[in-house]
Amino acid sequence: LPPIAVEQPTVRMTLGVNKSPLAGREGKFLTSRMIRDRLFKELDRNVALQVSETESADRYQVSGRGQLHLTVLIETMRREGFELEVGPPSVIIKENEAGQKEEPWESVEVRVPEEYVGGVVDLFNQRKGELQDMGLEEGEGMSVVKYLVPTRGMLGLRSALLTATRGTAIIDSVFDSYRGMIPGEIQARDKGSLLAFSDGEVTSFGLEGAQDRGKMMASPGDSVYKGMIVGIHQRPGDLEVNVCKTKALTNMRSANKGITTGLVAPIEMSLDSCVEYLAADEILEVTPSKMRMSKNPAMAGKKKQGKK
Repeated sequence: LPPIAVEQPTVRMTLGVNKSPLAGREGKFLTSRMIRDRLFKELDRNVALQVSETESADRYQVSGRGQLHLTVLIETMRREGFELEVGPPSVIIKENEAGQKEEPWESVEVRVPEEYVGGVVDLFNQRKGELQDMGLEEGEGMSVVKYLVPTRGMLGLRSALLTATRGTAIIDSVFDSYRGMIPGEIQARDKGSLLAFSDGEVTSFGLEGAQDRGKMMASPGDSVYKGMIVGIHQRPGDLEVNVCKTKALTNMRSANKGITTGLVAPIEMSLDSCVEYLAADEILEVTPSKMRMSKNPAMAGKKKQGKK
């Protein structure tokens, strides 16, 4: 029998030692040696995975067949007691024999109620997708939309599709082939992040003032640090908000003392949602019980040098 070829990886991420100000509070396995041993042990049974060392001694590059393949590994390690710092996913670009750059494309099939087809098609067109087929599924009243989409465009697309279709979309995707690279950037996230202004504990008073700026991810009592992402800004660009602000104590009685605006429930972000949300200058801190996103301090330093 001919040997079965193992599919080549199409997406890579960096995993490393958690260096955030809140590191080491929950996990059992924290050092780079422990993370390295666990990653190389995974190669024994996960044949499609590739692990390589980087210039940094405490960061490793992990390549897999897609974003889901890598998030399953991160979730497994999280449950085993590891603390990790995870970088944003990026696509593996190859060069063909002619020296032209090629990127991976995926074949995507979406089943969705007929009234949401317009929103689905619009999202795929923004991500440079090519329509292959569209039709109605017999009996169930569902529309089937088939697209060829660059893997770059698929990063972060699932959560956008579920939002546009109110959670009714059923999405299947499989690697199709490597094709010529599309010039320019593919639009990903159109909104910025709300960042914590300082270290401390989140207060109800601070959240009341900040929730007008966008959707919050933090709850009262959560520990935060400067540069940590606490919400999604309603406009492009990042904004610092003081979610640790406490109410000033005075001996004056206020006429509206008992009136409070009330807090909107925070968004609950799963590991998949967090990885999809990450921009190029952001990192994800994964611990056994918490997931925190923040701006990458290394990238912030480079930006400041560039401005000078």
